[in-house]
Amino acid sequence: MAVSGSTNWTLDAAEVIEEAYERIGQEARTGYDSQTARRSLNLLLADWANRGVHLWMVDAVSESLTASTASYTLDSDIIDIMDVVIRRDGTDYLLERISRNEYQNLPVKTVEGRPTQYWVDRQRETPVIYLYPTPENSTDTLRFYKMARADDINASANNADVPYRFLPALTSGLAYYLAVKRAPEKVQLLKALYEEDMYRAEQTDRDDTNMRVIPNLRGY
Repeated sequence: MAVSGSTNWTLDAAEVIEEAYERIGQEARTGYDSQTARRSLNLLLADWANRGVHLWMVDAVSESLTASTASYTLDSDIIDIMDVVIRRDGTDYLLERISRNEYQNLPVKTVEGRPTQYWVDRQRETPVIYLYPTPENSTDTLRFYKMARADDINASANNADVPYRFLPALTSGLAYYLAVKRAPEKVQLLKALYEEDMYRAEQTDRDDTNMRVIPNLRGY
């Protein structure tokens, strides 16, 4: 028997919702049934943002710096940033991330030079990055990777903003969320299936490289 020859199969939100309802032994019969399922899907994606870095949500960002300006408001879709460098004359210089207290304790924040440290103020709507020292010119570029939030699921015709390999976890996660509201007797079973699917998906969503651990001896 011939294979299909296609590799673009996916599920839109309506199909994920249908599968999840079937797993709790019910059907989405009304508009409200679909609405409450879409709300649960968006809450599920919000929870995934709290579980750490997912590679498909990471994008490269470049931000032009301005002389004598220490703080920059980032895009509202940014959850967090990582691997921050300053590019000057074609060379990238790694920046060290510091905490709120460390930034607050810097005695003279207006001193200018090539930034070597940064603090991210993760506000409710838009994060702000603070650089130290304050940039001394307007030719350097701030480059980093952002962890962006997933697109909202506003309609059942939308596709979830997740890769193919995370569809099992998305579906079993929604079934678990729906069971909490509609089928409490199945909560434990569906929660276990969800965590198993999520674990397998997360194990594939990482860089397969060797890890190097370098101690920070700055205080010695």
